Amino acid sequence: MCQHQPTCPSAQATDREAARVIACFREQGWSLLCNGVIVFEDTGELLPDGSSIAPHRGPARHALAA
Repeated sequence: MCQHQPTCPSAQATDREAARVIACFREQGWSLLCNGVIVFEDTGELLPDGSSIAPHRGPARHALAA
């Protein structure tokens, strides 16, 4: 799917989020990557095979300061 050089990570790779954004819909909270992954602003993902990855944000910064 990806035509970039060097080729972007595949949808199955652990670094799949490093692929380039080809369409961004900020008002809807999601972007389409060139590897077919849809990334949501809450860090959740929808893979091309229909499986999903739960949001995986780190702890809030204010929680670390306490």
